Amino acid sequence: MIQSLYIKDFALIDELEVQFGEGLNILTGQTGAGKSIIIGALNMILGERADTEVIRRGADKAISEATIKVSDNSELKTLLSENEVEFSEYLILRREIRQTGSRAFINDTPVNISVLKAAGDLLVDLHGQHDHQLLLREENHRGVIDSFGEIEPVLATYQVEFAKMKTLQKELSSLKKRESELQEKTELYRFQVKELEQAQLTTDEEEEMLTEMNLLDNAEVLDQKAAAISELSENEEADILQLLNILKLNLEDLARIEPEFASYLEEINAARVSVNEAIQFAERYRNNIEFNPQRLEELRQRQSELNRLQKKYQRDVPGLISYLNEIQRELSIADNFDLEIEKLQKSVAKQASLLAGSARILHEERVSVGKKLSTNIEEELSRLGIPNAKLAVRVDWQQSTNGWFEIDGLSVECTEYGCDDIRIFISTNKGEEPKPLAKIASGGEISRVMLALKSILAKEQSLPVMIFDEIDTGISGEISEKVGRSMRTLSMHCQIVAITHQPQIASQAHHHYKVAKIENEDRTITRIIPLSQEEHIREVASLMSGAEISESALHSAKELIDQNTFSN
Repeated sequence: MIQSLYIKDFALIDELEVQFGEGLNILTGQTGAGKSIIIGALNMILGERADTEVIRRGADKAISEATIKVSDNSELKTLLSENEVEFSEYLILRREIRQTGSRAFINDTPVNISVLKAAGDLLVDLHGQHDHQLLLREENHRGVIDSFGEIEPVLATYQVEFAKMKTLQKELSSLKKRESELQEKTELYRFQVKELEQAQLTTDEEEEMLTEMNLLDNAEVLDQKAAAISELSENEEADILQLLNILKLNLEDLARIEPEFASYLEEINAARVSVNEAIQFAERYRNNIEFNPQRLEELRQRQSELNRLQKKYQRDVPGLISYLNEIQRELSIADNFDLEIEKLQKSVAKQASLLAGSARILHEERVSVGKKLSTNIEEELSRLGIPNAKLAVRVDWQQSTNGWFEIDGLSVECTEYGCDDIRIFISTNKGEEPKPLAKIASGGEISRVMLALKSILAKEQSLPVMIFDEIDTGISGEISEKVGRSMRTLSMHCQIVAITHQPQIASQAHHHYKVAKIENEDRTITRIIPLSQEEHIREVASLMSGAEISESALHSAKELIDQNTFSN
């Protein structure tokens, strides 16, 4: 249950803290006193969107914080553990709204808003003033049914199969699209493959070709220079080897006398060897020099062809080889598209069968839950003043001319949430056949249907807290008393916080709070005031007779409270 609520600098609220109790907690107050602000602050704690306009004028941030006593909730424990939040018997849910954005905390640990909302959904069900209108829109009926029974695990199984089907359908669509695109490019690719294959490209060809061209292009220069070196040993006027020999002999004689000449002797010996090897290499090299203008021309033509291909395809030679491999693969795929598509279509057909099986199980579970829910709601509506109510949940296959599969001879359209078209029908008068909810039920009847649903939901899901913001819309008198009695009975299963204008409902309260607007100097502020038993009686009397409370009104209020207290 919500043990305490703390709000600071939120709209008209400067700062307040209120302690709620077990059972039925009723909030009353004049229109405009700020009851909707309280609901807004609670919504903020539960992770709903919040505008920076809620920040009280002159404040830096708006704060809303609830301390909630929780039971042993395994789903909540898992959620908190996954987000590194310590679980405890008392959870503090806190939200701060600043001009620069909002922050959320659970037990002082920062969390994402989505985590705060997920935790709130497991702890509190908040019914706003206009939420009962959701029942009038048939697209919301599926969500109502799926809140009950064992539908959640069955739906989860279906959604796994649905996701697989979506993936296969996407792959098939992509493959067919690719086939169409490739068919348009096949002729071009075949031409390019032929052209590039004929080129017989190799990765290192350019470098090797440039080396060979350089040698052929400079063959005459190479021959001339090598000849000049070879002739050095034959020219008596410039016989280098003879000069080196003379130097060697003289240095040997000198080194025997002066050791400092020994190092130069070593260098001359090395020079003699190097010069001799160079002359010999030049002589051998001349014999291997190729004078081949025809080969040079062939290489130049090859170079021109490579330059043309590189310019045409905007790629270097390694890039051309890579591109050739790529389009060869594409052509291979194109040649085998029929086989690939046939293989994938078989997978789709197999998955369609699995999905159809899951869809049928989900459909049957919804039919079963719908029947059970109809009976329970009829019983609850009888207690709420509609004794002859007949409610029917119709679960039909959602048909499509282009469905993935057929069930019972119908082409069925599937979504993430199943293949069912779910609608709630009702009859509130004896002898009348159930018709669409939006066409039959009045505002007061819709409110009671919603209360009946919420009552069953609270028992079904063991929700710790339910909050009602004027769920008594459109009802009064005797019916209000029955609604209040139902809420008080429901509060035996969970804590209820309810805003009401009806004295018959307020009289049922275990704890009564008055929301009041107070003018303080130049500001208006909202306060929540816990009422004593005497103040509780006066507030109920005020709801019955208005601002002027008569003795008879006080007497009637006390009788009403005593009657409801003793009857529960």
